[in-house]
Amino acid sequence: MDKKLLLKKYTNRRLYDTEKSIYVTLDYVTNIIREGRQITVVDAKTGEDVTAAILTQIVLEAARKKHYLLPNPLLYLIIQYGENVLSEFFEKYLEYTIKNYLLFRGLADDQYKKWLDLSTNYNPANPQTLTSLSPFKSLFEVFSGNENNLKVKHDKEKQK
Repeated sequence: MDKKLLLKKYTNRRLYDTEKSIYVTLDYVTNIIREGRQITVVDAKTGEDVTAAILTQIVLEAARKKHYLLPNPLLYLIIQYGENVLSEFFEKYLEYTIKNYLLFRGLADDQYKKWLDLSTNYNPANPQTLTSLSPFKSLFEVFSGNENNLKVKHDKEKQK
């Protein structure tokens, strides 16, 4: 299941899933990609790889449905400078930037979940928690406002 899915594109703009032997929509292809699967799309007549064109079409469909992906100024730059200036940026830097963003976002989410788990596992009434904090007990008593306990304890230590 981890190999690329081969789709054939026919002249009537229909896409054919060669594994399931069915015609599919762009939404179907989008869902397959979101599930983590990669695709290869070839023109049924010429055998030419048209994967980039189909992927671009998916992005444009999302933009058409009001899920704007790129801001207008960036789109103007892409059209104005075309592949001369921006192709290196898109090929090298944009892919790495998005991958790193997703990696660091995942790491931050994991750390935040650990903090939440730590806070939900801390219960002041839990004897194990209190035992692990025993070296700091006198410090906590200073700030607890229970000065009588401290005075009694101090007096007992003096008597010894």
